[in-house]
Formats: sequence, structure tokens, C-alpha cells
Amino acid sequence: MDSQTVGTAKNSTHNDPVAPGWLSGLKALPSALNLNSFSAGLVAAIFGCSGPALIVIGAAQAGQLTNGQTVAWLLAIYLLGGIISLFMGIRYRMPITGAYSIPGAAIMVAAFASFSYQEAVGAFIMAGVLVLILGVTGVIGKIMRWVPMPIVMAMIAGAMIRFGIAAVEAVRAAPLIAGLAVIAFFITGRLTRKVPPVLAALVVGLIATFVTGGLQEGASTLAFVMPEFTAPVFTVGAFFGIAVPLAALVIGAENAQAIGVLMAEGYKPPINAMTVVSGVGGILAGMMGGHNANIAGPMTAICSSEQAGEDKDKRYGATVVNGILFGAFGLVAGLAVPVVMALPKALIGVVAGLAMIGVLLSALQGAFGPKLGNQVGSFVAFVVGMSSLNLLSISAPFWALVFGVLASLLADKVMSEKPAKAEPLAKVSG
Repeated sequence: MDSQTVGTAKNSTHNDPVAPGWLSGLKALPSALNLNSFSAGLVAAIFGCSGPALIVIGAAQAGQLTNGQTVAWLLAIYLLGGIISLFMGIRYRMPITGAYSIPGAAIMVAAFASFSYQEAVGAFIMAGVLVLILGVTGVIGKIMRWVPMPIVMAMIAGAMIRFGIAAVEAVRAAPLIAGLAVIAFFITGRLTRKVPPVLAALVVGLIATFVTGGLQEGASTLAFVMPEFTAPVFTVGAFFGIAVPLAALVIGAENAQAIGVLMAEGYKPPINAMTVVSGVGGILAGMMGGHNANIAGPMTAICSSEQAGEDKDKRYGATVVNGILFGAFGLVAGLAVPVVMALPKALIGVVAGLAMIGVLLSALQGAFGPKLGNQVGSFVAFVVGMSSLNLLSISAPFWALVFGVLASLLADKVMSEKPAKAEPLAKVSG
């Protein structure tokens, strides 16, 4: 690892950038709400309100929750996730996007075999407290300051490469619908800058879906009911079995991805504030019956990509659009889930993958190159990030950073000169 990098990191602490503030964000918002930001925000919302919603519903079924409790869970994570997007996006004028931990919902399927829903709700609140403490103390900012940027970028590339692979698989599974969406994306990017290519891909894909009768029926049987809130029960077992792994997922998977993506796009994210907001979101979501509302990696990646517009100062408009749609989805979750899930999985997968092209290229450019240091560590972070590794109930992005740093310490040559910065990535069509 670069000795100068380590030395600088040890003698410095992370300071969040000064927020432009609400008035500045609101004043510039009309110009940030354009066709590009709307399309990127819409794609991010469709992605977050489709497959991930089914994961939550599946976990709720595993815990034998009532329909009212399930709706309360969905209301908590989507409404609060949307509020986080509006709060962070407008305050910092950055595409810092809120949602919830998808892996966190997935681990609840197994957790409900050992814990009741009441115990889980208590653990959700405790997880939020843990994240909040780490944010307030500034520990996360210091850690992220210490990790070399090429390793962070490699982790992002590894974690996000699955979107590209999913897009290829989508074309294989539904060649007409997904294939036409891909063609529309590249042709639009080639012919005009006025229409966002990802929006063209979505529109063409929807048209192909309706023409071919590709809408799915019976994807979800959850009917609209009033939310039913549950009183928490706090136990030591649920603290270690749910709260600790969930807090690690929020920090190691979601926040780490979002921070890395924003850095790759040239932003200086407020790391400590992002962690604090994720902690507060976890506490409030737990009180409502949801597992966590936090800064989300995949949605931040979509909203901060070039698809949200060439002007980086206006991309937060995509986060605002996503936040409004997320919050609305939470309010009508019982009716919205079946509607969104009627869309073909292949269409959702291919559009999300196309939206990731710019992010992936930027991350790869920032991770690998002859003028960059920490190349062994970056490679390890990349392959671990793209794996399905899960240790101690913590998913691959966190371990990608850990093993990447260790590999760099052990294998990378100590450079006497500061590594040169990578050349700016050429603009990609679309």
C-alpha cells in the first residue's frame, strides 16, 4: 500500500463537506428536474419497488406476519427511504439516495426461524442505534479515509458488475423485450442528447411488453389493508442474531457502495452524515416495523450516473424524483406491489443494467491502470465484490474492502511517489 497514503490517513480525520443547505437546494431544484433526472429516478424507483419488494414480502411470509404487519413493514422502509432521498438530495445537492438494505431483508427469512416478529422489531431499532453511534463518533469517515481509492473503486465495480451480467441474462431470457430495449438505448444515445437513452429503453421495453402480452399476472396476492404496527421486544439473542449483522450490512454493503459510487462520479460525499441518517432511518423504521431505511448503494448508483444528466450539480433531481416515487409506493404498498411486479423481470433487469454502464466504466477506470497503486488489492477487492461471499452474515462488499486492504498490505509494492490520478473517462454515448 502507498506509504504516503497510509501516513496521511493516520494523521487526518474525515470532515464532511459543508451542505449547501435547503434554500440552495430548493432554489436550484427546478433546473435539476429535467427529462434525464426524471428517467433515472424512475428507473431507480422501478428497480427498488420490484424484486426487492418481493424479498421483503417473502421474509414477512417466513415470519408468518399478518397482511397488516407486512404493509407496515413496506410503509416504513419505502416512505422513510423516500424521505431520506428528499432530505439528503436537497440539503447536499448530491444524488444521495435512500431506500433499505435488500440483503438485510433476505437474512430475515432465516432469522424468523429463531426469533419472533416482536423480537425482530426490537432488533431493527437496536441496529439503527448501532449505526447512529458509528456515524456520530465519525468512525466510519475515518475508516473510509484510510482505504485507498483504487480498492474502493474495485469494490464498486465488483458489486455492480452483476447488473451488467443481469442485463445479458435478461436478453437471453426475453430476447424480444430486452433486446429491443438495448437497441433503443444505443440508437438513442447515438442519434440525440435530448432524450435519455435509458428512458427510451424503458419506453420501448414497455411497448414490447404490452404488444407481446408479457405482463405477469398473480405476481403478488397482497391486498390493500391498513398497516398494523407491532410493539418491540428487546432480547440479547436478537441483538447478536439480527441487530449486529443488519448494522454491518447497512454500513458495509449499502453505505460503502453509495460512498464509493459518489466518489467515482467526482462527488465528495458527507460520509458521517450519511451514516447518521442511516442510523436515524433504522430507528424510525424499526418503530414502524421495518428492518431499516438507509442510504442505498444501487439506487444511488443509478441516480448519480451519467443517465441522470451530464451536469453533476443537477443529478440530485433524480434522487428527488426517486424519493417522491418511493414514498408514494410506501403509502399505497398493498396496491402498488402487484402492479410493479406485473412488469417482466427481464425488462427491469436490462434497464437497470443499461443505467449502470457509466458507473461501471468510471469504477473500473479508477480501480485499474499502470499509473495507479494498490493493484493487487484492487484485483482482490474486485473479485470478492463480485462474488456471493457471506461471512458472519455480512455480504461481499464489506469483505471486498477488508481483503483488498490486507492483500495490498501484503503484496503491493510500497511506492515512493504518489500514484498519478487516472485520466478522466471519456464520455459514453448515452
